Order: sequence, then structure tokens, then C-alpha cells
Amino acid sequence: MIVLNDVLKGKHSVAIGGHIRPDGDCVGSTIGLYLYLTTYYPEIETDLYLEEIPEAFQMMGHRDVPKHEIVEGKVYDLFISLDCGDERRLGFSEPMFQNAKETLCVDHHVSNESFADTNYIVPDASSTSELVFRLLDEEKITEEIASFLYMGIVHDTGVFQYSCTSPETMEVGAALLRKGINGSAIIDGTYFEKSYVQNQMLGKALLESMMILNKKAVVSVIRLKEMEFFQAKPSDLDGIVSVLRQTRGVEVAILLYELEPQTFKVSLRSKEIVDVSAVAKYYGGGGHVRAAGVTMKGSPHDVINNLTLLIERQLRAAEEKNEEK
Repeated sequence: MIVLNDVLKGKHSVAIGGHIRPDGDCVGSTIGLYLYLTTYYPEIETDLYLEEIPEAFQMMGHRDVPKHEIVEGKVYDLFISLDCGDERRLGFSEPMFQNAKETLCVDHHVSNESFADTNYIVPDASSTSELVFRLLDEEKITEEIASFLYMGIVHDTGVFQYSCTSPETMEVGAALLRKGINGSAIIDGTYFEKSYVQNQMLGKALLESMMILNKKAVVSVIRLKEMEFFQAKPSDLDGIVSVLRQTRGVEVAILLYELEPQTFKVSLRSKEIVDVSAVAKYYGGGGHVRAAGVTMKGSPHDVINNLTLLIERQLRAAEEKNEEK
């Protein structure tokens, strides 16, 4: 466990960075920490580098806080990477991480190989927002900071339903609620409420999904031309793979969406057997045991075949193990 005050000692400038295509945990942890530092360490110049905040999270405020471009020649005393399994996930802010005098990584991805000077990585944690909570002085957490951290935990636990939700996670959630936040409004407004385009994309993905691997997996593919037709952004696809995962009898859900011709972002979710982080890592991605992602090139057919080869191997191993009992 690191002590934030010790890490900040002697620092005059700090940059915070989150991963590309920021999700709820990324937005919640980065802005939550940014607000804490600017409130209690005003003598430290603090900047946040993040891609545009998705519309679903803009109700929380501070949408104009993140910088979307790096400052050439700027060297920070400390760069804090949040919710990134590797430094490439920082995207446009990666050069600032590399140029910083000192780096800190706070993350909960099992695939993280400790790429910073100081690393606080807890794969069993529900979210990076939970880890940020542990770094802060609980008494100093304001209602506004608590709201962002709560949102982050909500999104990475699927509203406290995923297997990553521990007793400690629930205790952190309770502590944040005691700060006076409106937990139900955060959940409804940032997690359940969807735009018309989001519902259109969800409907299309469900309608055109396919059962494979003897109905142990379900897969759906969204092409670039379909994204353009519906005027959908990648953030409009958030949550679709989790809905696919709810299919009865399915162990693994796979969503492919085209980033550019023949290049697909793959989201993987599993229930109890398959370690999807191992599948993603094999092809250069990463994530968690039950939730992972990777970017792959090729036709949808090729990508699915490559993924299912490793998934089927894990399913077969589990079946053989059960037969031996």
C-alpha cells in the first residue's frame, strides 16, 4: 500500500491520465483524484489528460476539466496513470508519461505488468475507483469526489453484481453513500439510461447475434458502415457485451465492432469458467478474468475463429476436469 502524501512530497506538477475510450471507472477515478488534488494540494499544478468524456457521464459535471492534447516540451514531476493495464492504453498522453520525472500506476487489471516507477496494482479490486478511495484520506472526501468514485465502482461492478464485487467493495460503496451522494440518481443517469442511438445499436447487436461453440458462446459484429449509418460512436456500444452475457446457457459473450476497415475492437465477458483476460492477452490485449478486451485485424470470421480456438480449449479443459471428479 502506498501513501499518497509521500508520493506527492516535493512535487510541483502532477499529470493524471486515463485510458483511451474512457469508461465509467476511468472517468470516475481520474476526475475523483483530480478534484482531491486540486482541493487539498492547491500548491501543486495538476492537469488531467483524457479523451472526450462520453455523454453518459457528462451529467456528473467537470466535462471541461480534461485536456485533450499534450503540451509539447512539458515535463511533469509526476504522472499518475489510472485504470491502464499498460502504458499504450494511455493513448495520446503516453509521451507525457514517458517524459515525466516520476511515474505512478494505480490499476486493477490482472494483465498489468507494473510499468511505472511505483505501482499500486490490486487485481482482486473491483475497480480503480475503489483503489483511489483507499489512497485518499476518507475524512477529506467531499460529496462531489465521492460521487465520481461511486460512479466508477458502479460501472466496473455492473451495479455491484459482477464477481469482482467483494465485501470490501460494498463497504467502500457504503462509505461513499454516507457522504450524502444520490447513489440511485448516479446509477440511473450514468448506467441504465440510454440514448435512442444506444438502444438502436443494442437492438441490432442482439438481433444479429449468433450462438457458437455448442451454444456456450454468443457473438455479435458491428461493422463500420453500420456505425456510420446510425451515427453511433464507440461509447454508444458500452454495455452491449454485458447484455449478451446474460443469455441463458452462455459462458462467453463476444462483441466485435469495427474501428477502421478490417480492424476490430473486441470486448469479451465470461461467467464462471473462461479466463477471458488470458484470451485477450494472447492477442496483445488484456483486462480481467471475467472482462477483457483486445484490438485485432482481419475479417470478422478470422477474428472469431482465432478467439474461439482459445475459448474452446478452456471449455474443453473444464469439461475434462469435471469428468474426472
